[in-house]
Amino acid sequence: MELKGKVRDGLGNASFWVKKIEDMFFNKYGIKLFHGTLNIELEEEYELQNYWIINPEEYGGTQKVYVEKCKLLGHRSYIVRAQNSVHKSNILEIVSNVNFRKKYNLKNGEVVKVKL
Repeated sequence: MELKGKVRDGLGNASFWVKKIEDMFFNKYGIKLFHGTLNIELEEEYELQNYWIINPEEYGGTQKVYVEKCKLLGHRSYIVRAQNSVHKSNILEIVSNVNFRKKYNLKNGEVVKVKL
């Protein structure tokens, strides 16, 4: 399955939360995350399907974090969604070991494809 959406700005606080969950990703997948997310706005809502859960007590948070594997621009990546996210379900927050904006010079409004 493939989702297509546009790059957009986030809230600017993802690096704080990614730092809190990075150990879980390293222990489970052996990946060291870039401390930020790439936000992608889809035309339609997307409900995560094949996900695992990071519980609040595992990272010192207050809500569950749902994680689904994906690929973005050929890189192993993950959609992360907080249980009570402020984002609507048409916004994907992608984490990876890559700073996609910097590596691919991505700008807001550019279209990208996420493979599930």
